[in-house]
Amino acid sequence: MSESISSIKNKYKEISFPIMKYDEEKAALQRFIEEYCDDERSGVQNIINSANKRIASIDKEIARVTGMTGYERKYASEYQFIAGVDEVGRGPLAGPIVTAAVILPPGLIIPYLNDSKQVNEKKREELFDIINEVAVSVCVGIRTEKEIDEFGIGHMDSAAMRDSVLGLETRPDMVLVDAFKIPELDIKQVAIVKGDTLSVSIAAASIVAKVTRDRMMEEYALKYPEYGFDKNKGYGSAQHIEAIKKYGPTDIHRRSFIGNFV
Repeated sequence: MSESISSIKNKYKEISFPIMKYDEEKAALQRFIEEYCDDERSGVQNIINSANKRIASIDKEIARVTGMTGYERKYASEYQFIAGVDEVGRGPLAGPIVTAAVILPPGLIIPYLNDSKQVNEKKREELFDIINEVAVSVCVGIRTEKEIDEFGIGHMDSAAMRDSVLGLETRPDMVLVDAFKIPELDIKQVAIVKGDTLSVSIAAASIVAKVTRDRMMEEYALKYPEYGFDKNKGYGSAQHIEAIKKYGPTDIHRRSFIGNFV
C-alpha cells in the first residue's frame, strides 16, 4: 500500500534547519526528492516541485551572499582583519545613535545577511545571535540624544563609529565603512556607497547596530508607553509626533530635532 500523501507532506514539512546549516538542509531535501521522485501521484509531484524550489532558493541566496564578499576577498591577501562598520539612528526624533563594527572570519557565508532594513525582524534577531557567535570580534558604539543635541548628529555619528572600531578586541587592519570614511581614525579605510548591501562585513555591522538600538527603544517604550517607541523606534511617525504635541518631550527626545513639534 502506498504511503499517504499527507504523510509524505508532513515529512517534507519536518525538513527544517537553522540558517547556518544550509548544506545539511539541501542534502536532506535532495534525499527526500530521491525517495519520492518516482511516485507519480500529482500531490506527491507537487511536494517534489516545492522541494526543488527550496533547493534553488538556497542556491540563489548563497550566490547572493557570496557576491557580497567581493570587497573582503579583494583585500584579503593584504589585510588579515577587515572590519565592517555601519550606523543606525541618524534620523529619529528620540533615542541614541548606535554603530557597530564587526570582523567576520574570511570566507564565511551567512545566508540572509543584508542591509538590516531589507531583513525582517525575526530574521534580524537570528542573524544578530549568529554574528555574535561566529565573528572574530564585535563592538557597539553609542552616543546619546544629549550628546547629539550638544555636538551635532554628524560629529556623534563619527564618534560612535570610532568607538566601535577602537573597541574591537581584535584591532582591524582595514575598515570597510558604509558611505563615508570615519574622521580621525588611523586605520586604512574604504568607503562604499550602499555598502550594507555590497559587503558582508558592513551588512553584519548593520544588523548588530539595528538590533541593539531596537532593543533599547523597546525598553524605553516600557518607560514611556504613550510614544510607541516599540513600534516607531523613535522615528517621526504620525502617532509619535502627536504624542510629543500632547505630552511634551521625554528625557530621550533630541531637542535639536523636535523644534517644530513642541
